[in-house]
Order: sequence, then C-alpha cells, then structure tokens
Amino acid sequence: MEYKALPIGIDNFEKLITRDYYYIDKTLLIKDLLDNKSDVNLFTRPRRFGKTLNMSMLLYYFEKTDKDNSYLFENLNILKAGEKYTSHMGQYPVINLSLKSAKQPNFELAYISIKRRIAEEYKRHEYILKSEELKDENERFLKILREQGDEGDYIDSLFFLSKCLEKYHKKKTIILIDEYDVPLENSFFEGFYDRMIAFIRSLFESALKTNSSLEFGVITGCLRISKESIFTGLNNLNIISILNERYAEHFGFTDDEVKKITSDYNLDSKYELIKNWYNGYIFGSTNVYNPWSVIKYIYDLLANINTFPSSYWANTSSNSIVRSLIEKADSVTKREIELLIEGKTIEKKVHEDITYDEIYDSIDSLWNFMFFTGYLKKVDVRISETNQKYLSLKIPNEEVKYIFRTKILKWFHDKVKVKDLSKMYEAIFNKDTKTFQEELSNMLQQTISFNDAYENFYHGFTLGVLGNMHDKIVKSNREAGNGRSDIFIKSLSIFKPAIILELKVCDNPKDILKKCDEALQQIEKNKYDADLKEEGYENIIKYGIAFYRKDCIIKVKED
Repeated sequence: MEYKALPIGIDNFEKLITRDYYYIDKTLLIKDLLDNKSDVNLFTRPRRFGKTLNMSMLLYYFEKTDKDNSYLFENLNILKAGEKYTSHMGQYPVINLSLKSAKQPNFELAYISIKRRIAEEYKRHEYILKSEELKDENERFLKILREQGDEGDYIDSLFFLSKCLEKYHKKKTIILIDEYDVPLENSFFEGFYDRMIAFIRSLFESALKTNSSLEFGVITGCLRISKESIFTGLNNLNIISILNERYAEHFGFTDDEVKKITSDYNLDSKYELIKNWYNGYIFGSTNVYNPWSVIKYIYDLLANINTFPSSYWANTSSNSIVRSLIEKADSVTKREIELLIEGKTIEKKVHEDITYDEIYDSIDSLWNFMFFTGYLKKVDVRISETNQKYLSLKIPNEEVKYIFRTKILKWFHDKVKVKDLSKMYEAIFNKDTKTFQEELSNMLQQTISFNDAYENFYHGFTLGVLGNMHDKIVKSNREAGNGRSDIFIKSLSIFKPAIILELKVCDNPKDILKKCDEALQQIEKNKYDADLKEEGYENIIKYGIAFYRKDCIIKVKED
C-alpha cells in the first residue's frame, strides 16, 4: 500500500503541502488568533512540538505577495471556518524572523547571525524600494540589507521595516519571531547573557511595544523569560504557556489525531504502545503527544513493524540545565528523582517567569525549567493560603522515563567517577572488605537508584566506579553475554592479583548475607577463575557483593 511521506524535519509549510507530505491540520490556530485579537502572543512549548511549522503556516496564510497561496490551504479546516477568517488570507505584509541560528560561542558571532537573518528578511522585501514613496527610506533600508548598519540600525530594524511595509502596502504588519529564547539560553551558558539580553530587549521593544504599524505579533520559544528582563513594559503581551487553556490543541498531537495517524498507516495495533511512550503531556487541560517522536516512530514502524519505541526526543532537547540540576542535587533532590523514576509524583512551587541569571538561585527554578521544557507533566494544582501555585509533577511517559534512567543516571555515575577512589582500589587488592564496603556504600549514597531493572543498575554502577583503574583491565562478562562472572579486574602483570566480582541484588534486607554467600558459591561452582588461571594468574581474589537499595555487603573468598 502506498502511504504519504512523513514530514520528518520538514518545518516549511509550503514544502510540506506542495510535496504532499502527511499533515495533521493545525490551521485553526489562525482562527483562534483572529478571534482572540491579542496584540502580541508569546507561545511557550517544549522543543519539537510544531512551533516552527505553525509559524511557517501563519506566514503563508497572512502574507500579501504576488503569488496566490490559497491553494496551500485547500481542504484544510481554516477554509471551512468561513469568510470572516478567509477574508484575512494574503492581506498583510509579514516580517518573519527566526533566532535559532544565534546559538554561537560569543556575542560577536551571535550578533552577526541575528544581523544576517534580519538582512535576509530585508532582502525578501526588497521589492518595496521600487516605490517612489519610499525613496527617503531607501538608503537606510539598503544599509541594513547589506549588513553595513551599526548596532543602533539593527536594534530598531524590525520597527523600521514594519513602517516601510505599512507605507508600501497601506496595511499594518504582522511580525513573527520564532525561537526567541535560543540566543538567551545560549548566551547564559557561554557567558555573555547581559549583552545579549540588552540587545534582544531593545530589538523587541521597538518592534512590539509602541509600534503603530503592528497588526499583531506572534513569538515562540521554550520558556517564558521574565517580563522584567526582556519584555519590560510590554503591556500588550499575551503569554500562552503550557498552563493555559487556550490554543492547547494547536501544538503537539491530540489523542484523536494519533488515532487517525495510526489508522491512516494501518498501525492501529501500535496505538497503545505509542500512547505509553509519547503521550502524557498536559497543555491547559488537553492531553497531548510529542509530535516529533510519534512521527519518527511511525516512520520506523513502516520499515519494520516489530521496531521497539526509541527516545527520539532525547537528542533534540537542551540538557545543560537539567545536568546542572543533577550536579546541584542534595539527598532530598536525589530522592525526588528516584520517586519520579518509580512513577510517583512530587509537589513543587511553580512560577512561570524564569530568568536565566536566577536559575541557580534555588533548586525550585530548575524543577520549573524541567516542567516547562517537557521533562515533567502537571498532574494536579494546589493553591496555598498565600495564593502560591503548587503543581504535582510526574514523568509524562516511557520516552522521558528512559531519558531519566539513562542520561540522568549516567550524569550521576560521571559525578561519582571523578572522585578520588584510590582508597577503594587499594582495599580491593588488599582484601580489605571493610574499607571496600564503606567506600562502595558511600558512592551508592551519592547516586540514584530505582526499583525496577535493579541488576543492571548495580552492575552499571559498579562498573562505572571501577572504570578509573587506569593501570588495570576492567571487563564486564555480563555485557559479553557469555554467562561468566559479572566483572573481573586484571593486573597487567600475571604475577599481580586478578579480581573476580559477582553481584547479587536482594528484595529483602534479611537476605543480604545469604546473597553474598550465593555469589561466592556461584564463582566456585561455575569455575569463573578457569580463564584467569589459563592466562597464568595465580593470585585470584574472589568477591561476592550483595546490594539492598543504598546498602551493600561484601565478602571475600578465603582460601
């Protein structure tokens, strides 16, 4: 059966329609924007939730050009909405600016990147210079187009362009700004936040604050950056975050939309699996799926119906701030992460304004960041007596749970690995089980654990702890799948000791000593030392290690 191509990475609306890609109709966003009549709309949604494609759709719908774009909207919902809405099609000059390329290592390069995007937008509207009415603006317009203006020229370049466009078209201008917070987040990590925020604030204020040539504006990003830092005095700003009821169904896929996709591609049997992995976001009170991951998984299923779901979103989202949450985590935060991985909820104070320069002031800011960028979902809301909003938060689905269990676990292991473990290493080779046990237990306290997949967790943890023995060979037979000892350590010289470690996990604390003995018996029974003896090692130390949650008992085989 011939299926429509899936739009992986396609965020240009014209390309998506003209090349007949599969499209989930989000055109009623246009109706809602026209009905709600807000001056400036800021949509904040997690990455890969369709913001850029929606902005492209708005451009092709509203922009007045020589070319009639109405064919792009044939059979789509907005054309069925009536003349009240279709009368706006192709009627406005539109400024369209994306700031995603401003992710640069210093302010100079980020500024050049923004300057170029502005110059490209001027180039797109170069036709207006043919008008006699704009001859006074000609010189300034060309200076910006040729990237020859100074910072002052670019600070009010959107304002100036909207004035020129209104003069030419005799219609007010729509301004679209996509990924507005990319330069801000990047500049924070690269160390030039103050310079960048001053530039972006000036750019936005002139274009959006008191601009009589503005019809309306739409801005998108992942986070609502506090009004004080960037939208100072922008009283006409309507902020639509994931907590808002309005516009909830326009970003991401609803349940009905996912059912339609699975039906259209004859994959109804995979609906429940898709739901477990990619559903679970709550925007307002609407249940939403991650659209990027749904499309990617369906694409993979069409190649092989038995494909298991993957965490496609893990590689698309900025993890820097989440990693810093891990690095700042105290024992309470670690326990909260463990509870989340176990499927439980935690309650946190929520505030929608985030300023990057305050993000490290409290761990609450970091939880807020994780909520608004899609790592956690809202389960419930509680308003305190002082009108403070508290959210019950939970991991939304299997995809994000996988990110917690792999990336976040790895960051904890990385943190452990940089510690000085020489005392533990010495104890292992000296058969000092007391010190070995104390040091390993201490490391366990500093990481996180979770209730399922325990064997693999402890195996990976122990292997990570031993990984810094630079003058030894540390190997995991479990990973080789050959049914031999869990971990062995070999000295480079056969005249020095070799170590065998067998790990066991207990469900009951009373079994911990018994499990230790079982591990040692298994080494003997299965002759795990045979290969080492064959290689010439004579001094072979055998350890049985039993784990129960954050505790361990270690026994050594006495010859």
